[in-house]
Amino acid sequence: MPNENSQTFVFFGIVGSGKGTQVKLLMDFLKTRDGREIVYAYPGNEYRKLIESGSYTGSLVKGPVSRGELLPGFLTDAIVTNILILSLTPEKHLIADGYPRAVAQSMSFEKMMEFYKRKDIKIIYIEVKKEEGIKRNLLRGRHDDTGEGLAKRFDEYVNNVVPAMNYFKDKENYKIYPINGEQSVENVHKDIIEALGF
Repeated sequence: MPNENSQTFVFFGIVGSGKGTQVKLLMDFLKTRDGREIVYAYPGNEYRKLIESGSYTGSLVKGPVSRGELLPGFLTDAIVTNILILSLTPEKHLIADGYPRAVAQSMSFEKMMEFYKRKDIKIIYIEVKKEEGIKRNLLRGRHDDTGEGLAKRFDEYVNNVVPAMNYFKDKENYKIYPINGEQSVENVHKDIIEALGF
């Protein structure tokens, strides 16, 4: 198969937007469609592995991770870079999730994509209003999800993550697709597939 058919997707969406579910649905869709391998760059998983490993770094990130705080950019850059070094080849699709989360990380990501000769990067932004996101999270009932904690995470998202996404606006090789996240899982997935032109 020609390599240029491999694609790059970046997911943005606040906690409670259903982002994780939509990433999985897109992965399933792509696997069925062309059977290519997918590199999944999701720092959240790697941070959890670090904590479980009992390493010194793991002990330092444990508190901030449990509180939903942003971790130092260099660490997250290193984690994503490492995933790309170990796994990325020209013919594989790439999905980034939960990264970049600050403008400095967006700049790093842009350099990574240039280095790996990735073009036509599709940014999927699942939009959910603050009230809806908080409501969904409280229903999920995770131990660290209090109304106050969630409001803080929303503010952090608006102050750091949205600018990280907007960094790519009007940039060559990047296109942002806003998707209404306040509908059924199936309809959000359908909208994503339609927006991407599959």
